[in-house]
Amino acid sequence: MSDTPNLRARLERFIEAQRTQRFIIALILLNAVTLGLETSDTVMAWMGPVIVSADVIILSIFTAEVLTKLFVYRLRFWRNPWNVFDFFVVGIALIPAAGPFSVLRVLRLLRLVSMVPKLRFIVEALLRAIPGIISIIGLLLLIFYVFAIIATGLFRESHPEWFGTLGASMFTLFQIMTLESWSMGIGRPVMEEHPWAWAFFVPFILIATFTVLNLFIAIIVDAMQRMHDRAMEIEQQMIHDSVHEENQALHSEIQALHQETVALQERLARMQTILEKRPR
Repeated sequence: MSDTPNLRARLERFIEAQRTQRFIIALILLNAVTLGLETSDTVMAWMGPVIVSADVIILSIFTAEVLTKLFVYRLRFWRNPWNVFDFFVVGIALIPAAGPFSVLRVLRLLRLVSMVPKLRFIVEALLRAIPGIISIIGLLLLIFYVFAIIATGLFRESHPEWFGTLGASMFTLFQIMTLESWSMGIGRPVMEEHPWAWAFFVPFILIATFTVLNLFIAIIVDAMQRMHDRAMEIEQQMIHDSVHEENQALHSEIQALHQETVALQERLARMQTILEKRPR
């Protein structure tokens, strides 16, 4: 039992080593290639058994890695959201699946996100931006609803295929918002019967496409900036604490040296007194 902590420490150093991390990333990329090759009937007919075997070996390594982390970290494993993410991704890949559910195996490639710090940073920023994104989605839905009601009332009679119902109008406005064939496909045909229709489409595009959608980018960038600032504050605090500890240690050493110097001076003074009292 006394060897168990030592074993955990050795395994932790192994799984957290840069070489191990690079090896896992390489396996994820290799697995991405094999999963892509499995979609080709020609390739599978030529070297199907090799690809399937490689897929099984890679999945076995992923499973061994997750089990090793469970052994090393125990309850701490579940406190790290990325460990939980890896656990569920690998667990889903282990579930026997046939038919359409077999495509769930590709989810294991998402492990690349948890392995690459830059990708983790982006995903964490997206998660932190969710409250703001939900607010923007609510605003966008409100704008869609208002403009859809207006469009249905204005163009329902002349273009029922696009604006015949509220749902059809919202879908048409979504196409217009994406700027996908909106001018020649929707805008100009409507303007042939309603020349003033530009006064409806132009404000909608300016509001929905060029204003509201850019708010999504602003919120995400703001979340990334706040995360970066927070990381810099933590790093600066760690540096400050480290410098403070070093200064305290240096101060303690100087005090100890000063005390030794004083003690040495006192001994020298006593020896000098003794020498002076000796008869010559």
